[in-house]
Amino acid sequence: MGVDPKSGKSYEELFCKDSRPMGLAILGDSAAAHFHIPPKWITPTEVTKSIFDHAPMVIENEFDWPQVSYSTGHLNTSAWNIIEGPTDSLYLRMRQRNLCNHRDFQNIGVNGADTISMNRSIQYSLARDPKADNPLIVIYSLIGNDVCNGHPDTVDHMTKPADMKASAISTLKYLDKVLPNGSIVLMTGMVDGRILYNTLADRFHPIGQLNSDIRYKDVYEFLSCLQVSPCNGWMTTNETLRNYTSQRAKQLSEALKEASQSQTFHNFKVEYTDFDFNAIVNTWEKQGGEAWQLIEPVDGFHPNQNAHALAAEYIWNILEDKFPTELGKINSMNEQIRKIFGNQNGY
Repeated sequence: MGVDPKSGKSYEELFCKDSRPMGLAILGDSAAAHFHIPPKWITPTEVTKSIFDHAPMVIENEFDWPQVSYSTGHLNTSAWNIIEGPTDSLYLRMRQRNLCNHRDFQNIGVNGADTISMNRSIQYSLARDPKADNPLIVIYSLIGNDVCNGHPDTVDHMTKPADMKASAISTLKYLDKVLPNGSIVLMTGMVDGRILYNTLADRFHPIGQLNSDIRYKDVYEFLSCLQVSPCNGWMTTNETLRNYTSQRAKQLSEALKEASQSQTFHNFKVEYTDFDFNAIVNTWEKQGGEAWQLIEPVDGFHPNQNAHALAAEYIWNILEDKFPTELGKINSMNEQIRKIFGNQNGY
């Protein structure tokens, strides 16, 4: 904010008007919100007096860490002693491209969200004035809960393809009412969660590392027995059920793709992409890592900090490929903005 003393024009007009500034929002689930239970809390050899110093903040935020997620991450994990790994995000890449994008992000990732709940209520949390605000990049990413649930009859509680498509189309129609013209929407398909059991089943869970007596497959069965498993379809010793769950996820992804191609919208361009977690794993393995190092240690279900950093690059490359002109050019006024405003008061 402010006015240039020489021209009398506002700095916003001088530095941002012709740069195509955009905001970022993600409509998603716990993976989008970056669900993370600190493994040090339940690893006997890691428990210390100070390890629970940040517990009030973690619990208040429902174990979600959007501030270091692949979409809206903007802080360094070194601020805490209970989460580790690099921070990279779509927002940071947008900000680097154009400093006029500073602090324009919304993470609407909700634990347990699926396409039905997104359309029923969650989408209305998005805040944007279609007349006064800049265009928005919206990532619509619900990668698991339409097939994941803790019910014993888990298949009966999976979303049906027709309902998936209808809910997604309804959400797109709503977005067309609230997004500024020139916005873009990227819809991601669901992941193939068989990687969870295939990667972790025979590894020791943090609670079993001290005595080498509890493996992930034991924890999966225990959670299922208590009917609190986040995903009976993939976190199970039943290979037939794991394969069926992946088959349904593939069908639902296809339904989502059909929704994205169902019609043309007035205020935004929409594209679909698969969420190929195996591609992220391949990148990690080429760097010398192993697949298990990308999964949250405690729940054995969500992508961890390393995975989020890699996902930022993965999704960013897709955005550049599918929206080569909509993202805008690098703002030529970035250096002037830094000179006058520094870090723009940070966060």
